Amino acid sequence: MFDTVLVANRGEIAVRVIRTLREMGVRSVAVYSDADAEARHVREADTALRIGPPAASESYLSVPALLDAARRTGAQAVHPGYGFLAENAGFARACAEAGLVFIGPSAEAISLMGDKIRAKDTVRTAGVPVVPGAADPEIVDAARELGAPVLLKPSAGGGGKGMRLVRDLAVLEEEIAAARREARSSFGDDTLLVERWIDRPRHIEIQVLADAHGNVVHLGERECSLQRRHQKIIEEAPSVLLTPEIRAAMGAAAVDAARSCGYVGAGTVEFIVPGGDPSSYYFMEMNTRLQVEHPVTELVTGLDLVEWQLRVAAGEPLSFAQEDVRLDGWAIEARICAEDPARGFLPSGGTVLALNEPQGAGVRTDSGLAEGTEVSSLYDPMLSKVIVHAKDRPTALRKLRAALADTVTLGVPTNAGFLRRLLAHPDVVTGDLDTGLVERDAESLIDGTVPPEVYAAAALLRHVPARATDGAAWADPFDARTGWRLGGTPAWTALDFRVPGHEPVTVRVRGAAETVELLFGTASGDEGGTASGNESGAVSAALVGDADGSALVLAVDGVTHRFTVTPSPEGRWLGRDGDSWHVLDHDPVAAALSGARHGGADTLAAPMPGTVTVVKVAVGDEVEAGQSLLVVEAMKMEHVISAPHAGTVTELDVTPGTTVAMDQILAVVTPRDEEEAA
Repeated sequence: MFDTVLVANRGEIAVRVIRTLREMGVRSVAVYSDADAEARHVREADTALRIGPPAASESYLSVPALLDAARRTGAQAVHPGYGFLAENAGFARACAEAGLVFIGPSAEAISLMGDKIRAKDTVRTAGVPVVPGAADPEIVDAARELGAPVLLKPSAGGGGKGMRLVRDLAVLEEEIAAARREARSSFGDDTLLVERWIDRPRHIEIQVLADAHGNVVHLGERECSLQRRHQKIIEEAPSVLLTPEIRAAMGAAAVDAARSCGYVGAGTVEFIVPGGDPSSYYFMEMNTRLQVEHPVTELVTGLDLVEWQLRVAAGEPLSFAQEDVRLDGWAIEARICAEDPARGFLPSGGTVLALNEPQGAGVRTDSGLAEGTEVSSLYDPMLSKVIVHAKDRPTALRKLRAALADTVTLGVPTNAGFLRRLLAHPDVVTGDLDTGLVERDAESLIDGTVPPEVYAAAALLRHVPARATDGAAWADPFDARTGWRLGGTPAWTALDFRVPGHEPVTVRVRGAAETVELLFGTASGDEGGTASGNESGAVSAALVGDADGSALVLAVDGVTHRFTVTPSPEGRWLGRDGDSWHVLDHDPVAAALSGARHGGADTLAAPMPGTVTVVKVAVGDEVEAGQSLLVVEAMKMEHVISAPHAGTVTELDVTPGTTVAMDQILAVVTPRDEEEAA
């Protein structure tokens, strides 16, 4: 066994690999960019090296820097995790040439299975069924022969990047061009293949494990059908779809696929399966690395896959045979991502101000987060994974929903609440899954409103003075914001709030902490707003216990609500049941002045924190409605900013390379009718 292993990755997978290294008594080496200098994986490793350049994902892609780090720290092996260089044959080959053991398959196997065209040809020869289709340069003719719908896929990579579902062959050429652009940008190779699209398909993958002594086993299947934009978000093991007979047949096919390329290590063979006929499964691709969803297999088999990766890489044979593999119970995983479902799942970011990650009996969180972690737009949006194990599927679903309710990541909007509601979807509960379910029903799982109790909690935090912490027995009664006035009804105090993406709200408050009354309105001073100026519309609210700075329990009209709370420079974050809200203190006068300056609807703001990569216009340019003006990139996702109407660019506040915050003003387009009136 190795003495020292360098982990050529970051985030939750680096932390997870370091955990197993520690348990095995193997010294760990972390690498980091300037952006990750204080990251959790850096703190948990035995030693860490900066590999630069500053604050760039390219740091983790620098093969010379990684090899130098291994040499300087005395590492004998490199674990690539997943993503970055995990499936890079050149990196595996460079490790071998430097005398390092690459903890994964050979460069030849990576190269073969990384090319989807060669991979399909190879496994077809081994007798594994493949999806009907063709590759460049025959994709146009093949698509027309297959008939719509068809799926365009890049040959050189996965993760949903460059994939295009074409239901109308009249736009085939346009879709091919778009797929080539994205494939070239993501993988440096625009070679495509086309496959028959299977409507309402299920995504089933088989985990395989192979040693260097000719032993290959499979560890059962994972159901990965719950996806959004071709990215998995919920995974489980086993699948409700497969019978023992189909599981054995698919497992044997996966083993044949692994043998066909001389595979060594842990890998995954992915199949597309018609939901109505699970016996008709087709090979899609093989991932020559550890998968994000590997924990569900670990929990149902009792095997540590990272440990077996190391043992196989060190030359040990597998200590068990296929008949020794048993699946115990049910495991389900949810991927927590830095994204805002209410804003179309655009990437989010920020500083983690408060964090709770459930751990315990049957509950596991794999995470790279810590309080104070800066989530930037430079890296993949996945932050952590919450995984549960139970005796059966209904119990596992309940446990995962409860674990997601206990998950708190204040300061960075995440999809935890969305995933919790998805797990309660009737089709998910019954196991009637397919890869299009999330896209079809996403809107029904997104609550686009801010619950009134959120504003009530923010109002109480502003209205009720913080409890004394110095043991003082006396408090100045004039510090109490009760609205008391001599000889009359208590006065209302107007508090203005705004949650990004929503209209400002005014909450009028009066009374003591135990007997507060609240009126909700649409804007400060607007007596025509909801319940504004109408005391009959007031609701009662009260603190139940103290607001201790991290938790708040309040009752609104007798209903108790519990929030996790943390302050921010502009207001406060409140979290509950996996959801969170950034409640900002709102200044209506400043907002009115800003609106007058920027022209309201004419203003183009950043939809997400990121980097401006393209600026196509200049101040004074005439533009048409819908014309592309700017491109903002975050977490490998591009978002095009278009003109809201025809007019003139009268303000442009960014240039290529500018880092922008969410809602930051980018440009202003003045309509033509306003120009003519002026």
